[in-house]
Amino acid sequence: MPAAFRLPLDVFYEREARHPRQRFLVQPTGGGQVETLSWADVGHQARCAAHWLRARELPQGSHIALISKNCAHWIIADLAIWMAGHVSVPLYPNLTAETVAQVLEHSEAALVFIGKLDDWPGMSRGVSPDLPTISLPLHPPGTFDYSWADLQKSSPIQDDPKPSADQLATIIYTSGTTGMPKGVMHSFANLGFATTRGTQLFGLNESDRLLSYLPLCHVAERMFVELASIYTGQTVFFAESLDTFLTDLRRARPTALFGVPRIWTKFQMGVYSKIPAKRLDFLLGLPIIGKRVGHKVLAGLGLDALRIALSGAAPVPQTLLLWYRKLGLDVLEVYGMTESCGYSHVCLPGQNKPGWIGKPCPEVEVRIAESGEVMVRSGATMLGYFKEPGKTAETITEDGFLRTGDKGEEDAEGNLRLTGRLKEIFKTSKGKYVAPAPIENRLAEHSRIEQVCVVGDGLSAPLGLCVLSVVGQQDASGTARAGLHSSLEKLLEEVNGVLDKHERLHRLVVVKDSWAVENGFLTPTLKIKRNVIEAAYGARFEEWSARSEAVLWQD
Repeated sequence: MPAAFRLPLDVFYEREARHPRQRFLVQPTGGGQVETLSWADVGHQARCAAHWLRARELPQGSHIALISKNCAHWIIADLAIWMAGHVSVPLYPNLTAETVAQVLEHSEAALVFIGKLDDWPGMSRGVSPDLPTISLPLHPPGTFDYSWADLQKSSPIQDDPKPSADQLATIIYTSGTTGMPKGVMHSFANLGFATTRGTQLFGLNESDRLLSYLPLCHVAERMFVELASIYTGQTVFFAESLDTFLTDLRRARPTALFGVPRIWTKFQMGVYSKIPAKRLDFLLGLPIIGKRVGHKVLAGLGLDALRIALSGAAPVPQTLLLWYRKLGLDVLEVYGMTESCGYSHVCLPGQNKPGWIGKPCPEVEVRIAESGEVMVRSGATMLGYFKEPGKTAETITEDGFLRTGDKGEEDAEGNLRLTGRLKEIFKTSKGKYVAPAPIENRLAEHSRIEQVCVVGDGLSAPLGLCVLSVVGQQDASGTARAGLHSSLEKLLEEVNGVLDKHERLHRLVVVKDSWAVENGFLTPTLKIKRNVIEAAYGARFEEWSARSEAVLWQD
C-alpha cells in the first residue's frame, strides 16, 4: 500500500486520541433540541457496539445492512461494523419493500440496523422475519430484536482494529435509473485514496462545518460528509426533516456543502417565491447594492458562511451557476460515479470554464474511447460488482479503466465536457441519434421549469416533457398563464435555434404530475427515471406529436 494515503479507521483513532472532547456530530432530536457528540462519545459508542457485534460470532467480513435517513448514529453504526471486522451495506431510506427484500437477499445481510425512517410500515415488509434487527436511537415505532441501548451495555473494545487496505469495507447499491441495483464493492484502500486526495483539494479542516442531508448511503454524501469529516475533523450537523430544513441549515451555517442540481434549483425557487426574479436580477446588477443584496439572500438561506459549494450527480444549467455567482457564491461542479468513490473530475475555484466540468482529480487517468465513452482509472476504482463477475468485466477494462457510460470530450487543458449517456441516446423514426441530456440542460434554464425529460425513440422528432416549479404552477393557474405560455414558446424557439436539425424539439408538453421519489419518477438521488416517464406518458407521444401547438398543456 502506498504511504501516500491513510485508511479511515486509522485516521479516526488518531482524532479520537488527539481531541476527544471536540464536537463531531450535532443531531436534532425534535422540538428544537439537539444532541452534540464529541469524538470520544462517538468512539465509545462505536466500540461498545463493536464488542456486541463481535460477541455474535458472525464469520469475519459478514455483511451488515443499515437502513436509515441521515443521523449521527448512521455514522457510529458504520464505524462499529468496521471495528468488528464486518462490511457495511447501506440502503436508501425510501426504497420500496420489494427493493429492500432484493438488496437484503442479494447482499447476504446477516443483521440490519434500523434508524430514522418515514415509512417503516411499508419498508418493513421487505425485511425477512429471520433477519435480526437492531434499532438505532432515532427509530420508527415498531418491534425490533435489539436496541442500540442493548449494544451499549457491552464494555467498549480496548484494541484499535485495523483492517487491511485491500479488505472489503462496504457494498454500495446503485440507485439504478433502470432495473435492479448493482452492489458496488469498495475496499478501505479505495475509500482512503479518494478521501485523502479529495479533502486536500479543498483545504478542509477542523474549523469547517457540514450539513448532512443527502442520503449517506449515496457515495457522494458518504465521501464528502462521513469520510471527509473523519479525515479533516469537521463538525457534521444533521437535518431533522424537510419542514425544519431551513432552520437546520441556519443552525449549521455550513462552510462546505455538497448538493445535487435539484437542491440548488430548490434554493433558487425558494428565493423567487419571496422576491420576483426580475426585481432580484435588477437589484443584483446594481453596483455596491448588488453585493449587499446577494449576501442578504445567502444569509436568508443559511449559506452566507459557505466557502466550498459543490454540485454533482447531474449537469447544472449554466444560468443557475451564473445566478449563484451574482449572489457571490461559486458553485463548483464535480463528476464521479459510485464505481469510482465519486472521485474523478472537479472544477476548482477560479478555473470554471462554462459548460465544462473541470479537470481530472489528482492521480486520475482519463481516456476517451472511439465510441466517445469517458473512461477513468485511479486508486478509487471499485473492486467490482458483488456476485456479478460478468457485469464487472463489462465495466472495468482489462487494463483497469472504468467505463463510465457517459459520452464526453476533453479540451487541450484536460477539461471534460459530457455530451450524454451512451444508454440514453435514442433514435428518431428518421434514423437519427439524439442525446437528451444536453437538450434537457438547456430547457432547465427556464426559471419556472423544475424538471424536464426529452423523449423521442421512434418519433419523427423529439418531445420535451416538463414539470413546473411551485411558482410556475401558481402562474399557470392564474392570470399569468398567458405570459408563461409565451415565455415557454420563446424558450422552445431559442433552444431549437442552437440545436442540429435532427435534435430540434417538435413541441414542449407541460405535464400535470409531479415527479418525485415517492411516486417512482425519480431515483433516491433525484435523477429522472426515463423508463418510468416513458411508460407513464408513452401512449400519448404520437398524439402530442401530431398536434400543431408549440407548447401543450396536458389535459
